[in-house]
Amino acid sequence: MFFRLNPATGQPLYLQLMEQIRHATETGALRDGDQLPGIRTLAEQLVVSPNTVVRAYTELEKEGLLELRQGSGAYVTLSSRTRRRTDRIQAARRRLQDLIADLRSEGLSDEEIRRAVEAEILYSAELTGKR
Repeated sequence: MFFRLNPATGQPLYLQLMEQIRHATETGALRDGDQLPGIRTLAEQLVVSPNTVVRAYTELEKEGLLELRQGSGAYVTLSSRTRRRTDRIQAARRRLQDLIADLRSEGLSDEEIRRAVEAEILYSAELTGKR
């Protein structure tokens, strides 16, 4: 699989794994019904305790993103709410791709685009009081 954990970030490893699984569903890399690696297999690949994988899978099951089947494994299960969110994220990514292409054609570098986007996110968060 394509998950990578970084202990140096200070963020718990199970949260990193949860975020990466969520991201994979949001981008379409993981689809409804896809099977995730078994707990021991993924723990060995990531060089973490099986408890780390169990915790991530269990939390994602509580969120409705995974279905754990005894003896069979973990499967992606996109509820209608999750599917709508995934569709919105994918639509937003397509809009961002178009915007980035336009900004590049206007001569902006990727670093300039990244800084502008980050600045706007921070600015709008300050305006709305969200972070």
